Amino acid sequence: MKQWNKHKYPYMFIAPAVILLTLFSIIPIIIALVISFTDMDLVGLADYSNIRGVGFSNYLDIFKDPVFLKSMYNTLIYVVIGVPLVVVFSMAVAMLLNYGTGWLFKSFRVIYYMPSITNIVAVAVVWGYLYNGTYGLFNYVLSWFDIPAQQWLQDPALAKLSLILLAFWKSIGLNMIIFLAALQGIPRSYYEAAEIDGATGWKKIRYITVPLLGFATFFVTITTLIGWIQFFEEPLVMTKGGPLNATMSMALFIYNNGFQLSKFGYAASGSFVLFIIIIIVTLIQFAVKKKEVEY
Repeated sequence: MKQWNKHKYPYMFIAPAVILLTLFSIIPIIIALVISFTDMDLVGLADYSNIRGVGFSNYLDIFKDPVFLKSMYNTLIYVVIGVPLVVVFSMAVAMLLNYGTGWLFKSFRVIYYMPSITNIVAVAVVWGYLYNGTYGLFNYVLSWFDIPAQQWLQDPALAKLSLILLAFWKSIGLNMIIFLAALQGIPRSYYEAAEIDGATGWKKIRYITVPLLGFATFFVTITTLIGWIQFFEEPLVMTKGGPLNATMSMALFIYNNGFQLSKFGYAASGSFVLFIIIIIVTLIQFAVKKKEVEY
């Protein structure tokens, strides 16, 4: 009892966080896992006696579903194109703003950050006008070069790229702030020593800045990767997954089945497939980073 009295205070401090995590994260995950093995729908939600266990049927069926397979392919395209663009451009913008001085560069920090805190619905309205096939700004700019108007959100291939461009524009700000914080933590003495040795600006970036941004880059890559695997808001608001499911993401597929078609068990199985993919990708990232640190 004396031992408990001695060590109880740390547990008391973390207890609220543990309780909230259990109530709003762990328990819902367990419930969703149970639901994924049932045929739960609106009827089952109203009367639990109508819920039947289906074993792994939902998981087997979902990998036979052409729409889900299409959503996996689309999500892969989003991740492969979007994540490197966001990481590289966020770092580049942070470097430019970090080395600049004066009110102009401080203003640009705010300008670049604003999209990340702007409501997605408001952003979708504005970008919807930009992408408009008849009077949109993008097609107006193309007309200067005698390029025919493009159907940005109606063409299957262009629709993917259009959503990636929108999400890329919206994602730079927050990641730029993270890189800026990391850049300001690099001691000036490293650069002074490099200048004495005759290092040019590019060599300082390559051999000092980029390596010392390793942990910030790792963090940004992980969070950006997870965010793009869960790509949801942009296709939901801009295209509803169309045309012809060309912009359907895994998260949007789960939403449609769960909240539009009321197939809760089927949607839950899809959510756990997505969850497992995120876990695997994150573990791979940590394994790669660990090897880099060991070397």
